[in-house]
Amino acid sequence: MKYFLQISFFIIILSCSKQLSAQEPIISFQSVATGLSTAVDIANAGDASNRLFIVQQSGIIRIWQNGAILPTAFLNISSVVLNNGEQGLLSLAFHPDYKNNRYFFVYYNNLAGAITLARYRTDINNPSIADPASAVVLLTITKPFTNHNGGKLNFGKDGKLYFGTGDGGSGGDPNNLSQNGNSLLGKMIRLNVDNFTTPPYYTIPADNPYTADPNVRDEIWAIGLRNPWRWSFDKQTGDMWIADVGQGLWEEINYRVAGTTGGINYGWRCYEGNHAFNTTGCLPQASYVPAIFEYPHNNATGGFSVTGGYIYRGTEFPFLNGYYFFADYVSGNGWTLKSNGAGGWNATQKAWPGGISTFGEAENGALYAATLSGTLYKINALNPVPLRLILFTAKDINGTAQLHWVTEDENIAKQFEVQQSPDGINFTQIGTVAAINTPVTNSYNFNYTPVSVYYRLKMVDLLNNFTYSPIVKISRITKQVYPNIISNGVLNIYPTGNLKAVNIFDALGRKVLSVQYNNAGALIQINVSTFAKGIYWVKMDDGNNLVTEKIMILK
Repeated sequence: MKYFLQISFFIIILSCSKQLSAQEPIISFQSVATGLSTAVDIANAGDASNRLFIVQQSGIIRIWQNGAILPTAFLNISSVVLNNGEQGLLSLAFHPDYKNNRYFFVYYNNLAGAITLARYRTDINNPSIADPASAVVLLTITKPFTNHNGGKLNFGKDGKLYFGTGDGGSGGDPNNLSQNGNSLLGKMIRLNVDNFTTPPYYTIPADNPYTADPNVRDEIWAIGLRNPWRWSFDKQTGDMWIADVGQGLWEEINYRVAGTTGGINYGWRCYEGNHAFNTTGCLPQASYVPAIFEYPHNNATGGFSVTGGYIYRGTEFPFLNGYYFFADYVSGNGWTLKSNGAGGWNATQKAWPGGISTFGEAENGALYAATLSGTLYKINALNPVPLRLILFTAKDINGTAQLHWVTEDENIAKQFEVQQSPDGINFTQIGTVAAINTPVTNSYNFNYTPVSVYYRLKMVDLLNNFTYSPIVKISRITKQVYPNIISNGVLNIYPTGNLKAVNIFDALGRKVLSVQYNNAGALIQINVSTFAKGIYWVKMDDGNNLVTEKIMILK
C-alpha cells in the first residue's frame, strides 16, 4: 500500500456527497473503538459470536466484542513478524468450518521479509485466545523489495483460500514479476487448505486454471496485479472485487462475476488502470481484463492509494443493498459504486474519514472501517427518500397475504411498489399503491393472493428516487387481539402460540409499553386504562414471527 504510514488526517464524522442526489444514501462513520494502532484488517469468525477481529500491523490481533476491546490479545506473533514500512502482519481469515475445527490463517512478512502464509488454532478452552504454539507455515514467497506486499486473505464460497500478492515492490515492477507465470508475485493465489496433517498443508485445486501450463505456477488463479492491498468477495453472490493500488497516475477497481473461471490477466505492468504504462512485450489491450472504475492521482476528485472495501449486504440499512464501498487512504475521498442495471456502474464520490487503511464485514453484513491511527468505525446510513416508515407487517389470512404499513413525514412521496419473494433474495413486483403524501401518520393496506414468504416495499418519491423497506416474513398466526376498540381499559390477547413479548406503540411510532412473556396460549390481559385516547399498534412476538394489530382506546 503506497503512502502506507506517512500521512494522517483529521476525522470527519459525517460524510457528505460532493454531488449528492436524493437517491444516494447519506453515509456516516460512527467511532466505536480507539487505540488500535496500525489497524490493517478486520475479520469475523463466522461462528455466531458477534466478534470482530482487528489485525494490527505490529503482529497483534485484538477482539472487539459487545462494544469494547477485550483486554487480552487474541494472538501476538510480533516476535516472528517484520514490522517495517509496508511490512508486518497484514491479514487474517477464518476457515469456513472454524466453529468446529478452530483453524484460522494469517498473512505476514517474516523476519527475512518474505510473504508468509501460516495457520493457527484457537485454544480449545478459550475461544478468545489463540495458541501461538499451533503455528504451521504453509507457504513463503521471497521478495526483491520491501514494498507492495498485497496481503488480504479471503475464503470463497467454494471453500478455497484466495489471497492477492504485490508485484515485489520498487516502482514500475522492474523485474516484470506480475506478468511472469513462474513467480507468485503480482498474482491472485487460490489454495485448498483442508490438508491439516501433511506438509505442505495445502493442495492445488484441480480446477485451478494453469495446472496444465508448465509456464505458470499451479497455485495461481489470476495474473497482472500491482498491489491488491484490500479486496473482497460479495457474501451474497460470491462476486470478486479487487482494489489495486496504482503507480503514478491511476487507482483502479476490478470486478469478476462469481463462477467466472480463473486464468485472467488484469494487465499490470502493461497497463495502469485502463491506460498504457509499459507495453514492451505485451499483448493487445483487449487481451487484459479492464478495470470497471478508476480515479486519477489528485486530491480533488481522486487520491493516491486505494483501499478496497465490501458490497453492503446487511439488514440494518436495506437501501444500501448492492453498494460497494471503498476509499482513498491519502486524499480522504470515498466512493460508493453500484450497478446501473445496464452493464455499467454508478459511482458517487464522498468525503469520509482520512487514512482509512481497511474495511471489514460483520457476520450480519454490517460494515466497518479502520485507520492506521487506531480508530474503528461502524458505517451507518440515512434513508434518502423523504418519509419515515413506522410499521410494516405481513400476515397470511385464509390464503391471502395481508400487508399493512404506516408512515409519517411524507413530503414528496409518489408510490409504494409492493414486492414478494420466495427466498428473501429475488423479488418481483406484485402491485403499486399511491402515496397519500401528507406529513401526518398515513396508513396503508394491500392484499394479494397467492401467499409468498417474504415481502418488501420499494418506496419511490416524485423525483423517482427510491429506497427499500426492511424485508418482512409472512406470519401465519391468526388474529389475537379482541376487541380492537377498547372502552373498559383492558386489552385482551389470545395467543395462538408461545408468546414471547408484547410491545405497544402509539400513532407516532413511540413505544409506550413493553412486556416479556413465556405464555403458551393462555389469555393475557393488559391494563391500558392510563393510556391516552387514540390509535395504538400492538406488536406480538412469538420468537419466529411478528404480528401487529391496530387498536383504538376510548376514554
